Amino acid sequence: MSLEGLELSILGPAFIAGLLILATHVPLGQEVLKRGIIFIDLAIAQIAGLGVILAWRFGWEAHGWEVQLAALSAALVGALVLSWMEKQWGQHQEALIGITFILAATASILLLANNPHGGDSLKDLLVGQILWITWEQLLPTALVTGLILWLLFNFRQKLGNLGFYSLFALAVTSSVQLVGVYLVFASLIIPALGSLGHQKSLSTGFVLGALGYGLGLIFSSLFDLPSGAVIVWSIALIALLFKFLPQSSQQNIR
Repeated sequence: MSLEGLELSILGPAFIAGLLILATHVPLGQEVLKRGIIFIDLAIAQIAGLGVILAWRFGWEAHGWEVQLAALSAALVGALVLSWMEKQWGQHQEALIGITFILAATASILLLANNPHGGDSLKDLLVGQILWITWEQLLPTALVTGLILWLLFNFRQKLGNLGFYSLFALAVTSSVQLVGVYLVFASLIIPALGSLGHQKSLSTGFVLGALGYGLGLIFSSLFDLPSGAVIVWSIALIALLFKFLPQSSQQNIR
């Protein structure tokens, strides 16, 4: 265990990024649970990642605007396809989402097969590099977060399937390049599920996720472990412990 890794200049931007992601992913996660399309996040996140890999194949810079555009375009196309499939074969939507995910994942592997750094690139997309986030990267993320929240809370009833999928694609594209596919899925589903059934489920889910990010970043830094993986486990354990708390203690947290 080492205290040297507890540097605010590193953990600060990472934690704020986590809060920004939770701000959109907790309400979106609640909507996903209502619709019963749990794995849509994995599918669209993987499609956005596929867009990033395609951009790399064209030689574009890892954090250039071309990569952002490629990721968003891929995610929006994926959202359109999933929305269309829901209309055509709604009873099989969850299975189709799973198939879409596995096709995008294997396409990513094939595109990186002859890349000597392909394994590292794929790992970064899945697990993320949250500790490499800088303060400068947070401004565009904050702007996207504000836009998504404004649309979500002002036009929720008017979005429809296509609008929801498109908004979802925008949120996932913004977050997957910051923290990776696994942490995006965890941020979407676990806090929403942990707070399910509570009167103030939105604020409760946000608090659960924020505790998970905070403790995960601290423990990963202390023990020199991959931050994304530790945060996923931290969010899961905190949500699980919250379920076992007495009702009075849960009221205090909310």
